[in-house]
Amino acid sequence: MSDRKQKRDNSELFKWDGNPSVGQILPLAAQHVLAAVVGCVTPAILVANAANNAGGNVNMGLLIQVSLVFAALSTLLQLYGSKIRLGSGLPVIIGVSFAYVPTMTAIAAQAKDVNTIFGAIVVGGVIAIIVGLFIRQIRKAFPPLVIGTVIFAIGLSLYTTAINYMAGNSSNTYEVIVEQQGKTEALVYGSWQNWLVAFITLGIVVLLNHYGKGLFKLASILIGLICGYVVALFFGMVDFSALASAGWFQVPMPLEFGIKFDISAIIPLGILFLVNSIQAMGDFSATTTGGMDRLPTNAELNGGIIGYGVSNIVGAVFGCPPTATYSQNVGIVGSTRVVSRKVFSAAAVLLLIAGLIPKFSALLRTIPQCVLGGAVASVFASIAMTGIKLFVTEKLTYRNTTVAGLSIAIGMGVYLNDGCLNQMTQSIHSALDMSMSLESFQSIINNTFASSPVVLATIFAVILNLILPKDKPEAEA
Repeated sequence: MSDRKQKRDNSELFKWDGNPSVGQILPLAAQHVLAAVVGCVTPAILVANAANNAGGNVNMGLLIQVSLVFAALSTLLQLYGSKIRLGSGLPVIIGVSFAYVPTMTAIAAQAKDVNTIFGAIVVGGVIAIIVGLFIRQIRKAFPPLVIGTVIFAIGLSLYTTAINYMAGNSSNTYEVIVEQQGKTEALVYGSWQNWLVAFITLGIVVLLNHYGKGLFKLASILIGLICGYVVALFFGMVDFSALASAGWFQVPMPLEFGIKFDISAIIPLGILFLVNSIQAMGDFSATTTGGMDRLPTNAELNGGIIGYGVSNIVGAVFGCPPTATYSQNVGIVGSTRVVSRKVFSAAAVLLLIAGLIPKFSALLRTIPQCVLGGAVASVFASIAMTGIKLFVTEKLTYRNTTVAGLSIAIGMGVYLNDGCLNQMTQSIHSALDMSMSLESFQSIINNTFASSPVVLATIFAVILNLILPKDKPEAEA
């Protein structure tokens, strides 16, 4: 009898409107939080560092807080907003997306601030809403070949960030002094201590990903961070000064970071919003396929993408970086088949509580750069591999390899060759006799097309996919 009762009770976890017990909800909600929390806060740390290393003064702790708060609120909107077409009504977790990091860090470093990022996010949110309204027509220009190429470019551009952080971050303006056998040693960029701690962190993440089971595998990045953090403590790398001065409760207020509209930020982030809006369809489809044995309806897709746009617009006003569906949490749904809305609501509430506690964000700020680099290296690698997996779903014919390979070559080539567009932009500026200064015009062009490989890779992938003749069936065979 008790076995039948337990089976009946557990069945509530596999229903969208199920009513599982608190004891069932909390561990499953914590599982989703552990899988998402590092991804939610790391982009905020990377972007704030980029601005501050260039001479800015961005409040990293507040940026982390807002990221957690709006990850929670955006998740709740997806869970409960479907009745007003502002959510998918599907079991998803929303968090800050790594896909925007290369472009955001370039913008932050150039502007020494993050206000232009939030202005671009507002425009990007509008683009997402338009995509949600016309998803059937727009998605034709973005098959898996194109989206995979874009995601591959994003992953490639993140590698330099991972290695830079593993070495200790070349832009750091401070040195940690380590006592060794009565002598003092400056812990500088590229020191053996940085590399050792980074590889210990990375090794633990990789081992847990391949040999861990259950929660240990799902929380591999968090566990790797904690282990790397402990090792860093022994090297004297951790500075607790920010933790002592942080408060216990704070509600984020609008326009704390300001909003500024700059075309050189709007174009690259707008393109990324277009691509990620279409890519979100894949996560929604994977969620319903893995947990509900069906494909999402058109209403669920439309509502999910429109909700994605609206939540990003509101989040930008408060200072939240771009959010998106989290694939790692989609994977949890596929493996556990737990789709109860109460589980996901509880996970969102836990993220919200963490975001309202400045002490928590201050603790995250104490993570040494080398530990962070070691933890996220595998994430960046998986992003690039996700792109490859997507575009190889279409056969690697000469046409398709041309679309992907040439787009990546141009995007990465311009990105890696600083100043290669300057002479061309100078000629254009002279020919058009522009009233704008040459320096301003060059800054806009470089920020738009050369600050990351994503924009040019996207443009060329879309154009080549449209103009190159389609493969004939016999050629594919």
